[in-house]
Amino acid sequence: MEASWIVYPGDYELWLHREVSLRRDERLSIVPPFWRLDTHYGNVKFYRWIDLEQEEQVNLYVEGRYNIAINDRYVYGNPSKFTVPAGKSLLAVSVVAEVVCPAIFLQGQSFVSDSEWKVTANNHRIVTAASLNFQDPMRPPSSHKLAVEPIVPTAATLLDKSSTLIDFGKETFGYVRLHGIRGQGQIGLFYGESREEALSVEACETYDLIQLDETSLGDDPKLMTYTHPSSRAFRYVQVVCEEGIQVEDVSALYEYLPVEYKGKFRCSDDRINEIWNISLYTLHLTTREFFLDGIKRDRWVWSGDACQSFLMNYYSFFDNAVCRRTLIALRGKDPVETHINHILDYSFYWILSLQDYYDYSGDTEFVRDHYPKALSLLEFCAGRENDSGFFEGQPDDWVFVDWAEMNNRGEVCFEQVLYCRSLEIVAGFAERFDDAKKASALLVKSRELREKIIQAFWDPDAGGLVHGRREGVLDEKVTKYANMFALSYGYLNETQTESVIRNVMLNDEVQRIVTPYMRFYELAALCGIGETSRVVEEIKSYWGGMLDLGATSFWETFDPSQSGSEHYAMYGRPFGKSLCHSWGASPLYLLGKYVLGVRPTEPGYAAYILEPSLGGLDWIEGSVPTPSGEIAVYADANVIKLTVPEGKGLLRFRSSIDPRSSDVAISCVGEDVYEAELVPHSNVLVHYRSF
Repeated sequence: MEASWIVYPGDYELWLHREVSLRRDERLSIVPPFWRLDTHYGNVKFYRWIDLEQEEQVNLYVEGRYNIAINDRYVYGNPSKFTVPAGKSLLAVSVVAEVVCPAIFLQGQSFVSDSEWKVTANNHRIVTAASLNFQDPMRPPSSHKLAVEPIVPTAATLLDKSSTLIDFGKETFGYVRLHGIRGQGQIGLFYGESREEALSVEACETYDLIQLDETSLGDDPKLMTYTHPSSRAFRYVQVVCEEGIQVEDVSALYEYLPVEYKGKFRCSDDRINEIWNISLYTLHLTTREFFLDGIKRDRWVWSGDACQSFLMNYYSFFDNAVCRRTLIALRGKDPVETHINHILDYSFYWILSLQDYYDYSGDTEFVRDHYPKALSLLEFCAGRENDSGFFEGQPDDWVFVDWAEMNNRGEVCFEQVLYCRSLEIVAGFAERFDDAKKASALLVKSRELREKIIQAFWDPDAGGLVHGRREGVLDEKVTKYANMFALSYGYLNETQTESVIRNVMLNDEVQRIVTPYMRFYELAALCGIGETSRVVEEIKSYWGGMLDLGATSFWETFDPSQSGSEHYAMYGRPFGKSLCHSWGASPLYLLGKYVLGVRPTEPGYAAYILEPSLGGLDWIEGSVPTPSGEIAVYADANVIKLTVPEGKGLLRFRSSIDPRSSDVAISCVGEDVYEAELVPHSNVLVHYRSF
């Protein structure tokens, strides 16, 4: 029986999200999110019925102001220790807290603060209290901090008598430390993801000015170490000292979320191996209290970015806790008043992310708890349909899709495809959680919408779905977005599928995608149609192009046609682009799911499939984490080696000869296609011949 801090469910995550979201600033000016920031209830009551054989003394710790009541009689004086009498009693602790999330930690002999407690926000709704992973009464939830460790620069260049450029060797995040400070005055820290940014005092995105005087210097004004209180993203830091002040040395405290590197990948191509490693580092930098988009800009939680971070996480860290925190933070509280992040597509991505979380984690309890929120979000979306049953951006909506030249006014086909998939997902949740009437209605609506999408947007002359329709007039432009999602979701018949592959996906005349964000989905769709070799080459070319330019983490966008400092510009600002962006790490997902070939077919890997594909490589090896252990894969042109954990596994592969194995029975299921059922907790060796 272990006590933990308990809170109103979801409130700690919302409080923490608020704190994280308000840390962003640019050039000393705060930049808060432009969407509603939900936070905790400030007035809650925790209570529990207790039946004791004898009276019991308990210790109580509280975040906030509080009172204690036993059987509706107050225990005055706010004691930290009090006695609960023998017999049946109703123990209640009311907590008020505006700045932090109301929380209690209670330790008795026969009962403690845990998920046996109930809580209400005094709104006539009673729920089970959330038990947090905080078991130390002296370390309340609001004291949470990420881990830090010292790091030192790789180079320091004296620019002039007052300025030094510090290079930490790679993109990082943390607190700059100044050592051996002498004198008094102002020190400027000008941060840069690139050398050019750190050198640009007038245009760098972030900087800090430190005023050191007798008060801040303390007892020894001639020699001290100063740690800046704000964490920053940087590789380079220009340190500029006013006359009369000197800094002997510079270091930093690297700040990070401790995660276990569970997923692994290596292959015969060192370029791909480097891309995997840099992708892993990129994702770790942006995996913090939540999945952030970037560590310099925006340092916010965006649903579209997070949707991909979830999937990359399942092939690297498999940290379900950060997934849950991010899903809770993004969805916020009811009622729904706007789309998530004010972006129409991002509401749908939240629903897609909840499905992905269920598929990979098998966490039925969390998904059941959030099914009502998926339903209310979908109902909000349904209330914004036009007379045709399609979506158009409302005046307060941002129809994003991607950073590209396109007209997103009117009915954008891509949005309708995401809506259709969201209807299917929530229908599946409804069926699983015994809401049969809702499941039936949503399924009918999804099927009708699917047919309407094809009828409205399919252009037989273009051989694919057009980008959109406005005032009944079709846009003649064909883009990949709607087509690759419809292809991945199986919304096209055989003839349409072949047409989209030929006329859209493999057609160089169709507008190219230049962001890692949508390359994620484009390359996944190509892998889905058997173009894994093409995808491996695209990874080498596209992500390798960033490496060739010195990238130590992957970027928000990358256009190979740009040169020099053009690569750093965005939003009309010379250094506005994020050079460490979560969606840049997508090779983790692509190589794990489609090259190692591992994916769940039932929630939580209760059943899974292995379809390793060399993709033009001589050999591949790696492991993919699952709730019951890691799946290890090795393959070359002649053998496949597997180590598998719990679950119903299925190996599927192609071979130009009749394969053989003494470990599993192999069946031919199509032309040169073979399958074998895998025994849990086994090692498997298959001899075959790849094409």
